[in-house]
Amino acid sequence: MRITPVRERNPVAVGLVGLVLLALVGLAAYRADALPFVGGGTTYSADFTESAGLDTGDEVRIAGVKVGEVTGVTLDGAAVKVDFRVKDAWIGDASTVGIAIKTLLGDKYLAVDPLGDAPQDPASRIPAARTTSPYDVTQAFNGLGETIEEIDTAQLARSFRTISDTFKDSPPDVRSAAIGLSALSRTVSERDAQLATLLKGSKQLTRTLATRKSSFETLLEDGNLLLGEIQARRDSIHLLLTGTRNLGTQLTGLVADNDKQLRPTLDSLGRVTTVLVKNRKSLDKVLALAGSYNRLVGNTLGNGRWFDNYVCGVVPKNYLPAGTPPENDCMPPKQGGR
Repeated sequence: MRITPVRERNPVAVGLVGLVLLALVGLAAYRADALPFVGGGTTYSADFTESAGLDTGDEVRIAGVKVGEVTGVTLDGAAVKVDFRVKDAWIGDASTVGIAIKTLLGDKYLAVDPLGDAPQDPASRIPAARTTSPYDVTQAFNGLGETIEEIDTAQLARSFRTISDTFKDSPPDVRSAAIGLSALSRTVSERDAQLATLLKGSKQLTRTLATRKSSFETLLEDGNLLLGEIQARRDSIHLLLTGTRNLGTQLTGLVADNDKQLRPTLDSLGRVTTVLVKNRKSLDKVLALAGSYNRLVGNTLGNGRWFDNYVCGVVPKNYLPAGTPPENDCMPPKQGGR
C-alpha cells in the first residue's frame, strides 16, 4: 500500500489538520493539571457556612504541607460549596476541613485533617458539621470599633463601683477582686475618649491594609526579587573587587620592576617639555606662518592631478600687452596672505 506524500496532498486539508492539532496541544497545555499522569489528583467538595475570603487557587494543606489547591468557591443555597483537588494525599471519611488564615494581610488556605478508616468518596460532599471557618480578627476589630460608641462607660463604671461596695465586707479574696473591678471601671471611664480613638484608628488601619493588600504583596515580591538578584550577583561582585585588587598589585609590581627604565624616560620627557615651554612664542609664530603656507599649497594642488603655478618674468615685457606685468615687478607676496 502506497502512502501519499504530504507534498502531494491537498494543502488546505493539511493546514486544517495542523491547526486542529495545535489547538488540541494548546488546550492540553492549558489544562495540564487536569490531565491524568501529568497533573492528576482527586477532586473533593465540602460545605461551609461562609467562605471567609477563600478564593480559587488558594492552597490546600495537610499538616502544613501543600498537597493541592482550591478549584472552586460557589454559593449552593444557604451554604458555600468549596471544591478542592488533592494529589498524592489520603483523605479519610471522617476528615475535617477548615479555612485557616495564611498571612496577616488576610490570605487564606484550606487546612485538611485526614481522619477516618476508609477513604472519602469524591462524589460525596463533606458536610458542614466537619468544616470550620476562621475567626476573623479584622472583622472583630471593625465590630468593636462600631459598637464602642454605644457603650455607656459612665454607667458601666457606676455598676462596677456598686459591685465593689456590695462586696466590701466579703472575704479578702472577693474584696480584692471587687476593688480591682472598681479600679478597672474608673480606668475605662477616664480613658473612654482615648479607647474610642484607638479603636477607630485600628478600624481605619485594617481597612487600609485590606485595600493595599496587592501593593504590599507586590512590594514583598519585588523585595524578594531584589535580594535574589543581589545573591546571584554576589560572586560576580566579589570577582570584580578581587580582580581590581589584583590589578593594583600587578601595576605596583610593574612600576617597581621597571623603575630604572622608566625614570630616565620620564626625566627626558620633563626636559623636552621645559624646552617647549621656553620656546612657546617661537612655536606660535612658526604655526601661524605654516597656516598661510599650507593654505596656498592646498589651493595649488586642489585641482586634480596637476597644480596651478605662475612664473613671473619668463616672457619679456615688450612681448606682453600693456598693463600685463605686475606693479610690484614680480616681487613675492607678503607673508600673511596679502
